[in-house]
Amino acid sequence: MSLFNEILIFLAAMVAGFINAIAGGGTLVSFPVLLAIGIPPVVANVTNTIALVPGTIGGMWAQRDFFQSQYKRLLKLLPVAIVGGVAGGLLLINTSESSFRSVIPYLILLATLLLAVQVPVKNWVVARMVNVHHENHSPFFMLTMVFLASVYGGYFGAGLGVILMAVLGLVTDDSLTRLNFLKQALGFAINLAAAIYFVFSGKVDWWIAFVMAFGSILGGLLGGKLAGKIKPEMLRWIVVSAGLIAATVYFIRE
Repeated sequence: MSLFNEILIFLAAMVAGFINAIAGGGTLVSFPVLLAIGIPPVVANVTNTIALVPGTIGGMWAQRDFFQSQYKRLLKLLPVAIVGGVAGGLLLINTSESSFRSVIPYLILLATLLLAVQVPVKNWVVARMVNVHHENHSPFFMLTMVFLASVYGGYFGAGLGVILMAVLGLVTDDSLTRLNFLKQALGFAINLAAAIYFVFSGKVDWWIAFVMAFGSILGGLLGGKLAGKIKPEMLRWIVVSAGLIAATVYFIRE
């Protein structure tokens, strides 16, 4: 790999970590860059997942004060999230490069639309918390919904945070800030479970993962420091625009 490509993927990972720390959706930047430099789609997705996991720790750590209030839910949901993440990873590894390539435009478009409706989803969760005063769904329904979200997260992952927020808003009754910690913790568990499975898959480009991991951590740190100075809404719409452009390009290629 050329030095130019190494610098490019480092910067892409740094931007992804920065975006994830403020608005979410960083995969919509880093994944297309890996494809653009010629990395096979499955390898790119697997490597991207492993590389970006370290950058997600900061967001969860920043909200660690809510751990105690979500302890019981985490005990209940973490096993399902882990199994779902591994299941999604297993599904990805058993998808051929050509088949995965054919669904890339749809996955990028889905992730972009999820990011676009992030604010309405949050508003819906807040409105529901005002009107609902107890969790009235069965444990089976809760576990099933989280499992399905986790499978998606292990398979692709972009937009997972929006899906988890919608699911948690549907099946629980708690404040938005507490649910945000729960979302962060479950998202980390899903990505970590998939990443650990990917380690043994033989599909990881380790040098790229190494370069991207440093970029992701640096971007996450920068994003955390500048979060109060940058409007997440503006950054989110920039990422949405980039996602729409990327999806259009891949649809045309198909």
